[in-house]
Amino acid sequence: MIQAFLIDRHELGLTAMMISSEYRAVPVGTLVAHSLIHSLICLQPPKQAAKVPTKKATTAKSAGGKAKKKKWSKGKVRDKLNNLVLFDKGTYDKLYKEVPSYKLITPSVVSERLKIRGSLARSALIELERKGLIKLVSKHHAQVIYTRNPKGGETPAD
Repeated sequence: MIQAFLIDRHELGLTAMMISSEYRAVPVGTLVAHSLIHSLICLQPPKQAAKVPTKKATTAKSAGGKAKKKKWSKGKVRDKLNNLVLFDKGTYDKLYKEVPSYKLITPSVVSERLKIRGSLARSALIELERKGLIKLVSKHHAQVIYTRNPKGGETPAD
């Protein structure tokens, strides 16, 4: 932003002088001495807006001149599962009643729905397969997949 100062010719014997906001003098007509430019700058009213410190300046002041290290997050905290290690009566009945009706039966699905450990779910599915309530679809060393048996099979003796 450039502000123009018009100096009266009759008083100083000079032409117009332009002074920018950065206080650099740009003569329009005759050359003016440095002391005259300085006196014109001093007469200019002070700026209204105060300087806002930058982010770098504030962090440097608060850190005492040292750069702060980045703090890494601890990661997501999972809730601890409290799954059963052994069957109780209600869960065992639910195993024989609900699991043979599932379309996709895996140890992870059974473990999640019945709230039992994975090892207990694996052994329970092996027992259901031996009794003929579910049918083996695929067996892999890491994952076993079963499905419901359309023929039925043995019914559990109560």
